[in-house]
Amino acid sequence: MESLDRITFNSKVMGGKPCIRGMRITVGTLVGLVSAGRSFEEILEAYPILERGDIQQALSYAAWRAEEIELPFHEVFTQEVFAEVR
Repeated sequence: MESLDRITFNSKVMGGKPCIRGMRITVGTLVGLVSAGRSFEEILEAYPILERGDIQQALSYAAWRAEEIELPFHEVFTQEVFAEVR
């Protein structure tokens, strides 16, 4: 997996949502714009502070998160830890 060093998290910025380089531009905003048919060029024009790599990493992060499976903690704990004890 490529580095996602442009994706940041800060509980004091946009409620802790994944953002681009600490700015108040969320991954969700960029993914929404792309899914609405906006080109990278249109997005960069609307948000001049962004770089092409920001949009690419936002899409990569969203794709990675879409593949993640979230389990309740107790299921993970009992499946992984107790399986080794038995």
